[in-house]
Amino acid sequence: MSADTPPKVLFEHEGVFIHSNTEDSEDQDLLVSGFLRIIDKDGEIIVEYKPLEDTVDPSNMLCAGKDSSSVMEWAYCPGEERSSPQQAVVLEQQQSYETEWDMINAVSFPKRKPCSNGEGALNHTHEKSKWSFTFSVWDLRSITVKEEGWSRLVFGMKETPASLPSLHFHQGGSEGFLDCLRRYIIITEAPDDETCLLVSTPNRALSQSFENLLDDNNYGLVTKLKKDPYVTTLGGFSKVTNYIFDAFRGPELEQQQRKPHEEVADLDILGLGEVIPGLEINQQEEPGFEVITRMDLGARPEVTRREPLSAEDWAKHQDQEGRVENVPQLKKIIFKGGLCHAVRKEAWKFLLGYYPWDSTYDERKGQQRRKTDEYFRMKLQWKSVSEEQERRNSRLRDCRSLIEKDVNRTDRTNRFYEGIDNPGLVLLHDVLMTYCMYDFDLCYVQGMSDLLSPILYVMDNEVDAFWCFVSFMDQMHQNFEEPMQGMKTQLIQLSTLLRLLDLAFWNYLESQDSGYLYFCFRWLLIRFKRELSYPDVLRLWEVMWTGLPCQNFHLLVCCAILDSEKRKIMEENYGFNEILKHINELSMKLDIEEILHKSEAICMQIRSCKDLPYSISEILGFNTESKFPRLEGREFGTLDSPQYPRPTQIQEVFSNGHNRHYREPPTHNGCKVSFIS
Repeated sequence: MSADTPPKVLFEHEGVFIHSNTEDSEDQDLLVSGFLRIIDKDGEIIVEYKPLEDTVDPSNMLCAGKDSSSVMEWAYCPGEERSSPQQAVVLEQQQSYETEWDMINAVSFPKRKPCSNGEGALNHTHEKSKWSFTFSVWDLRSITVKEEGWSRLVFGMKETPASLPSLHFHQGGSEGFLDCLRRYIIITEAPDDETCLLVSTPNRALSQSFENLLDDNNYGLVTKLKKDPYVTTLGGFSKVTNYIFDAFRGPELEQQQRKPHEEVADLDILGLGEVIPGLEINQQEEPGFEVITRMDLGARPEVTRREPLSAEDWAKHQDQEGRVENVPQLKKIIFKGGLCHAVRKEAWKFLLGYYPWDSTYDERKGQQRRKTDEYFRMKLQWKSVSEEQERRNSRLRDCRSLIEKDVNRTDRTNRFYEGIDNPGLVLLHDVLMTYCMYDFDLCYVQGMSDLLSPILYVMDNEVDAFWCFVSFMDQMHQNFEEPMQGMKTQLIQLSTLLRLLDLAFWNYLESQDSGYLYFCFRWLLIRFKRELSYPDVLRLWEVMWTGLPCQNFHLLVCCAILDSEKRKIMEENYGFNEILKHINELSMKLDIEEILHKSEAICMQIRSCKDLPYSISEILGFNTESKFPRLEGREFGTLDSPQYPRPTQIQEVFSNGHNRHYREPPTHNGCKVSFIS
């Protein structure tokens, strides 16, 4: 992390108190309220406590209403007691369809002064209070946990014999704080005192390399992978380095010598194929594979893109009653340029299937009334669960804990989610909790908060965001199911496409134990959410939701990115770890328009092949054109366009063991799967 990188907030909790009731205190019996943070500052994990007065402007405080929905702004007059607000104003309160559901319909935010480093609370200019303190977790010796009707934590430091002020968690949050610490330090219970937790710190380089990978300690990787492969792969799979491989090699593996041409150990050192159920990909599962020994795809065509669809053009595609007209042409326009932001709130509802394209204004209003009632009935289910009931419901308890942890670290640099007690975070939490009531089987899996965040940001409305998220999850559901069959199938399909497009590059990756493209796992799992800037994520998703120009277009997006990076990877002779590191470092450096140009060109190039292998047609849906309409006309590069000559296939054989013959390709769980070599 460079010196210019702003501190990263890993945990924050407001409503943590210090009891200043010592005999020598000038403020006897004073309760000091403040907020507690864990931050990553240039690789150093810092615990920071600051009294609330140090960071909060009382004239402009936002808090969530007691219904955890409405957003309140408190106007504070200097002459009044702080505990008696002069006025509470619900921001942009909209009239809801049902009075009893008048809990959430809009979220608004006061205008804030921009912070140069993105974390205004870390840059406050108030005089530092005597109750503020900061320390590095590396200097922590012990944590004493006392239960007094609430949790009280006492920190013992290595260098200073005197303890820091005790922190009282009157409003909960101590477990979340300790859980976050366990990701960076090893905490064990003292053998002679169950209230005392002893702290030891693993190697710093190891901890920094595995940031967000481990929840417990650096010796529990295999256990973590078995327990929650999504957390493991999502947070840190693409950050593995040679050092980490060495650190996690077991004693029996340390004696093994690497082959001279290998820079890193095989993937199985981490046991990924063994401990992540279903993630291993075994070619022996199939009796034979469709093989293309050599295929000339011809020149890659040039494609053009256009400006985003404007609000005026969007309105022109609706009749007087609100029905959307000429939907295929409208989808082509959206695919070619995306949408201006003013249109997204309405257009996304159609693209995701929340609104039927042929519905009228009145029909949509009626549907929204029904969906609003349905949503709040589900929300009431989890909000009405008592603490006593939740203690006997481990599934709900675990889901709530995981959601609260993920919400606290989702897109916190975005204005919609930044700061303490941001109402956007409350809505993100509530929608995810309500989804658990909607889909009891899946409930919540890490990564789902990444899919919801942009939708909630665009919709600015809890109910609409929920139903759009439901539609998106219908497409993404298999990515989060325990057998991981959806992810496995996509990795196989991606490998198949890459072998067709660039056999030399695929062979190089295969020689580095990367032929199955595991480093693309995060791309596929959450649709490039963590690889692109926020505006680019919005653009890519709306383009993909058109269903054009083919099925599984996101796989061609992967191919386009890899095509741009192959030269560096091969010329620099990157090994397994270097490939992982390089791909991970592409995050926030990708140009979405360049990627979309190349992805569409690749699609046109493959489509123009006269004798395309059946497996490729199956993956991209070219053999189901009625379901996935083609982009017609010269502008969209049809096969009849003279600018796209028809290439010829040189040789095609089907291989099954030692016998070569033409046959239908094998099926894999209902999906044709093949390998091109």
